[in-house]
Amino acid sequence: MTVSQEQDIWRQRAEALCIRSQAFIGGRFTDALDGRRFDCVSPIDGRVVARVAECSDADVDRAVSAARQAFDDRRWCGLAPARRKAVLLAFAQSVEDHAEELALLETIDMGKPISDSLSVDVPAAARCLRWYAEAVDKVYGEVAPTADNVLATITREPLGVVAVVVPWNFPMIMTAWKIAPALAAGNSVVVKPAEQSPLTALRLAELAAEAGLPDGVLNVVPGFGPVAGRALGLHGDVNGAFFTGSTEVGKLFLQYSGQSNMKRIGLECGGKSAQIILESCSDLDTAAQAAAGAIFFNQGEMCTAGSRLVVQRSIHDKVMERLVAHASTYRPGDPLAPKTTMGALVDEQHTRRVLEYVDIGRGEGARLVTGGARVRVDSGGCYVEPSIFDGVSNAMRIAREEIFGPVLSVITVADADEAVAVANDSDYGLAAAVWSDDVNVLHQVTRRLKAGVVYANCYDADDITVPFGGFKQSGIGRDKSLHALEKYTELKSTWLRLR
Repeated sequence: MTVSQEQDIWRQRAEALCIRSQAFIGGRFTDALDGRRFDCVSPIDGRVVARVAECSDADVDRAVSAARQAFDDRRWCGLAPARRKAVLLAFAQSVEDHAEELALLETIDMGKPISDSLSVDVPAAARCLRWYAEAVDKVYGEVAPTADNVLATITREPLGVVAVVVPWNFPMIMTAWKIAPALAAGNSVVVKPAEQSPLTALRLAELAAEAGLPDGVLNVVPGFGPVAGRALGLHGDVNGAFFTGSTEVGKLFLQYSGQSNMKRIGLECGGKSAQIILESCSDLDTAAQAAAGAIFFNQGEMCTAGSRLVVQRSIHDKVMERLVAHASTYRPGDPLAPKTTMGALVDEQHTRRVLEYVDIGRGEGARLVTGGARVRVDSGGCYVEPSIFDGVSNAMRIAREEIFGPVLSVITVADADEAVAVANDSDYGLAAAVWSDDVNVLHQVTRRLKAGVVYANCYDADDITVPFGGFKQSGIGRDKSLHALEKYTELKSTWLRLR
């Protein structure tokens, strides 16, 4: 089968999709109360693929009420752990069984290559659900070392009603990262997907219900952040709100908590991650390849994107030569073509924002080495070339502000000390990396880097068993691993005096 034939098959499958576009509340699909809808536009070609329910405060209140009723009557949290585990395992299996459908929804909704949706997003979501399902009956409480006449137990209980607000760059994975531990802990959940990419969250809710999740335990309210997201953040019957997205919006959720019921807040926000390559790294080709992947994979739309490359001056030219060569392998193309390595940016507004930063970089005096232009304009979609700026200082806006696109800033430094200083000179602290053959240097630098995730001689390594989250304005709390359960539970101490 030729590449063209494969592409045609994926297009036919995309056109045949049955797209869910209503809100999912109380175990069933429903229109917004006022009947409002918004256009879901595919960044592949600018086509409207669905008109999605636009939820208002009233719809959010319906969803929270459904979740509250489900939690209070204990239809989920009251089940034996083995039963909850079985439902979540069935949910994970259903995600795998519907892999092609979910991958297509993800690709047409936010523009990533179908090969990535199939090989990365769907398997990661299923693994996350399965891992937390297995954790349900393996998390134990504690007995405190008190006096002999007292028994004090320490147990974890679900928060109650949990609001989850997820971003558009990895809609399916981020939804799984949030709902899997929340459901495993026994909570009822209301999801607000990003307005740019609501489709997979709606389908996941349906699959969860089919797998046996009781009505009202998982609800999805598509809509806009300033309305539906704000309503969840301010709702007095929501016990916790957990958000992934920009630092600007993350700060709003902190305000919403203070203005309402002091609900628990968990935030995974922006990043301006630095990847350091030192002269003690002998494998410059692998380091340069990782640097290109760190900024151009998923079109650069990653909170952990290695958007600052900090290179020691003595190897700068060698790294740049390799970096540009690897960047050339990321060519924007039709996301439904199996060989495409770089898809479309999520929408027109974001595309203009990324290109504005290219202009800002030029205006600041940085040298555009490659890229910087919009391409595939005739497609009607949102495509931008891989772009690399050299001669960047850490004071420039392109080095300090999160662009969230395929734009890399290369900063030259004299030595490891200056590299660490540059890397840490940021409002963000999500990820960082260092490349060196000297194990002493690796230990010294990784300990000094102020980031929640630090990579040594690799980048974007991933496993569900490892916590993920940031320092500083990159967030509060952690996703993944057993530590994520801490966000979605209350710690209860119970005293029993013995006679």
